[in-house]
Amino acid sequence: MKAVILAAGKGSNLSPFSKTRPIPMVSVAGSYLFDNTVNLLKKSGINDIFVVVGHHKEKVIEHIGEHVHNGLNIQYVEQKKIGEIGNAVFQMKSKILQGEYFLLVYGDTVTSANIFTKIGQSFHSFKSPVASICLPPSNKMFGNVFLNAQMKITRIIEKPKGGELGNYVLAGAYILPSSFFQLLQKNQYSMEKAIRRMVEGEGLRASMWEDEWLDIVHPWEILTANKIIMDSWEESSIAKSAVMEGNVTILGTVKIAEGVVIKAGAVLEGPCSIGKNGYIGNNSLVRSYTSLGDNCSVGYGVELKNCVVFGNTRIGRLSFIGDSVLGENVDFGAGSMTVNRTIDWQPVRVKSGKSTIDSEREKLGAFIGDNVTVGAGNTIPPGMVVAPNKILPARYSVTTR
Repeated sequence: MKAVILAAGKGSNLSPFSKTRPIPMVSVAGSYLFDNTVNLLKKSGINDIFVVVGHHKEKVIEHIGEHVHNGLNIQYVEQKKIGEIGNAVFQMKSKILQGEYFLLVYGDTVTSANIFTKIGQSFHSFKSPVASICLPPSNKMFGNVFLNAQMKITRIIEKPKGGELGNYVLAGAYILPSSFFQLLQKNQYSMEKAIRRMVEGEGLRASMWEDEWLDIVHPWEILTANKIIMDSWEESSIAKSAVMEGNVTILGTVKIAEGVVIKAGAVLEGPCSIGKNGYIGNNSLVRSYTSLGDNCSVGYGVELKNCVVFGNTRIGRLSFIGDSVLGENVDFGAGSMTVNRTIDWQPVRVKSGKSTIDSEREKLGAFIGDNVTVGAGNTIPPGMVVAPNKILPARYSVTTR
C-alpha cells in the first residue's frame, strides 16, 4: 500500500515557526515531525511514500533526499496553489491506480505509538475504507464522529456547535480507495464534503486509537508533542563519539548524538535529547523534556527546562529558558531569561497576530522564531511571540553617550 503525507499547508496558527517552514519540519524530541511519521510508516511495513508539498516546499524536498538510503521510496508532488486539504489530496490522483487503496496521513499529528499499524489492522479486518478516530482532551476544534455498534461511522460534524459535540474525533489517518478522488472532484475538492458523501454511500469504518494523540495547532503544542514522544522512549542512547568530562550527572532516559561535548559539572535529567555536535557548558542544568537540535551551544551555568530548541542555536551563559520553543539559528544572549508564569499564576495568554489565545497553561514561556537575536540581560515575558529575524537589543544597566 502507498502512503500519502500532507505537508503543504501554511499552519498560520503555529506562528512564528510556520512562517519559515512547513509544520512537518518542526523539530520535537530530537527529530523532525516528518521523520517521526516516516519512521512509523516504515515500521508498519509501508515503503512507498508520496509527500504533498507546497508552503516552503524546498525544506521538505531537501530533507527527503536524506531518506534515499533508508530502504524507502519517497517522492514528492507539489500543490502549486495552496488551498484546501481536498485539493492537496487530489494532487495524488495520477499516482494511485484504479481499484487501489492508499493510506492518507496528516503531517501535523503526533502519537505515542504506531497509529499506522493499528489502522492497517482495522482495514484488513473490515476490508473497506477506514478512518482513525480518538478521544482527545478537547473535541471542540476537530471533526466530531458518531458511530454505531459495528464501528461504522454514521455522522461527522466538522465544526460542532452547542450540544452537537460527540466523544470521538478524526485522528488524521485514513485508508481510502482510488474512487475517493471522484468524490473530491464532485464536491469541489472539499475534504469535508467528500468524506461525508463516503459515509452516506460506500461507508466508512472507524479504527479506534486509544493511546496519546495530538494535532499540533498552536506553538505551545510543540511542547506537548515533545513530551508525548519522549515518554515513549524505553532506553537511553549515547553515541560513542560523545565526550563527557568528569562529574557529569545523567539521570533518567537520555539521547546524546554524535560529536556532543558535555563539560564538567553539567546535570542532565531525562527524558531529554542533545543533537549532533552539541555543546553543554560547565555546571549547566538540562531538565526533563528538553530537546536540543543539532549544532546547539549552551553556555556556562545555563538552566533549560521543558523546552524545544531547534538547530544551530546559541544560548549564552547564566541564562534560563523554561517551557519555551526557540527556532533555528537563534542567538540568546548571556544572562537572559524567559519568564514562564504570570505573577498571579493565571493561565498564560499568547498573542499571535491580531488575536490573543488562552493557552490554558499556568506555566508557559516564549516562542522565538528563526534567526532572532536576543541581546544580553533580556527578560522575556510569558506567552511572548518573537517573529523571525527580530533583534532584541541588550538591556544594559550602564550606558555611555
